[in-house]
Amino acid sequence: MKYGYYPGCSLLSTGAEYARSAEGVLNALGVELEEINDWVCCGATPAHATSHLLSAALPAISCAAAEKQGLDVLTCCAACYNRLKQVNHQLKEDPDLLAQINDIIEEDYKASVRVLHISEVLAQDVGLEKIKAAVQKPLKGLKVASYYGCLIARMPEELRIDNVEDPRMLDDLMAAAGAEPVEWPYKTECCGAALTLAQGRTVVRLSGDVIDIAKENGADVLAVICPLCQANLDMYQTDAEARLGRQLGIPVLYFTQLLALALGLGPEQVCLDRLIVDPMPVLAEKGLVAGSVYL
Repeated sequence: MKYGYYPGCSLLSTGAEYARSAEGVLNALGVELEEINDWVCCGATPAHATSHLLSAALPAISCAAAEKQGLDVLTCCAACYNRLKQVNHQLKEDPDLLAQINDIIEEDYKASVRVLHISEVLAQDVGLEKIKAAVQKPLKGLKVASYYGCLIARMPEELRIDNVEDPRMLDDLMAAAGAEPVEWPYKTECCGAALTLAQGRTVVRLSGDVIDIAKENGADVLAVICPLCQANLDMYQTDAEARLGRQLGIPVLYFTQLLALALGLGPEQVCLDRLIVDPMPVLAEKGLVAGSVYL
């Protein structure tokens, strides 16, 4: 089982713990990654807010490179996944646009690759039973609120990989790791996403509400799939506490960090020390780590 790996910009910088834990989990489950040759930024929001052709050309460059390598695309970042998958679908459905983009990027892309999110690969291609069988240290007693955010859950109907109102894929993966999924109503609410610099107060309000509702519903931790979501929910939690007038203290981990723990990966691969809200106390309480020292 081999995929063309598209790390995107954030996994090589602010989301490095996502990359490390994701690669560790995939390796432990026998999934091989081959980095896409000369991949480029997907363009994210700035590209599609600026130029339709630019927003299509950037993902097409990376997808065309994966096609040359004979591999489907696997990505972790929800924004990258959203842009690559939507553009790839548009190019498949619109031969005229595909011809125009091929002329721009000087390629002969056939739009034959699949674009997959890591959660999709784990839950469907690898399978929950294989994950359960590989678990060495079940996350027993850990109540996890799976947070999908906007970009995965709210894809166009023909591209959805989960239920738009009540997605379950992350919940199923956390259950396979031995955790207790939390039922809560804010799993697809927006955290403020890219408004971090422009409208900080809005981000504090939105992300604070997400964390607060997760805590009200008994969550020990939040499991996320998006670097923007992780940054907002983790970084602004102190500000959200000041706004709400009460302590929250909910660690915000990438779901791959939790899976990595369950699969027995070491602390250097899980990268818990990069988180702002310290996850060690609750993980120690559940027997997953020993105090401030990893087991």
